[in-house]
Amino acid sequence: MRAPIGHFDNATPAPDCLDTLIRPVADAVRHWRGSVPADQIVYVDTEPEWADTATFLEHYGPELLDQSANCVVVAGKRGGEATLAACVVLSATRVDVNGAVRRQLGARKASFASMDTATGETGMEYGGITPIGLPADWPVLVDSAVVDLPYVLVGSGRRRGKLLVPGKAFAELPNAVVLEGLGVA
Repeated sequence: MRAPIGHFDNATPAPDCLDTLIRPVADAVRHWRGSVPADQIVYVDTEPEWADTATFLEHYGPELLDQSANCVVVAGKRGGEATLAACVVLSATRVDVNGAVRRQLGARKASFASMDTATGETGMEYGGITPIGLPADWPVLVDSAVVDLPYVLVGSGRRRGKLLVPGKAFAELPNAVVLEGLGVA
């Protein structure tokens, strides 16, 4: 199949390559619900050594810069309680951790989770974290600009491979909250 965006040699509907995906992501695809059919989520094989943005764009298409999103794990703290959440923003922006995230989580303080926390709690590789397959009780904060795109390139749960996901599917993830201004320039 041809990938809906980018220039990838191998593109496969995610339900057809569950054995390639890490367990939490494969389980989420297997049990997918929502208006977007699971077979519209596409797995593309990518080289981990090309993960650096400039090199990635050189190999897979410069237009992907405006069609890519990052998923980062944040920790909101209030009193002795900490809440982990995922934030999905376009790659050309950064997460408004101290503004939009802190307010949405009702936290006094918010910061990026440590690499060990992010990978340990998600079961995913650092640099490949995706909002598909996160722990069921996590809030998933999604910038509205991500939802507005026809397709978005995002991690697959590991450094090798990416997922191409219809933007509106992010709004239908469990515990998803779509926010204006979550990603800032």
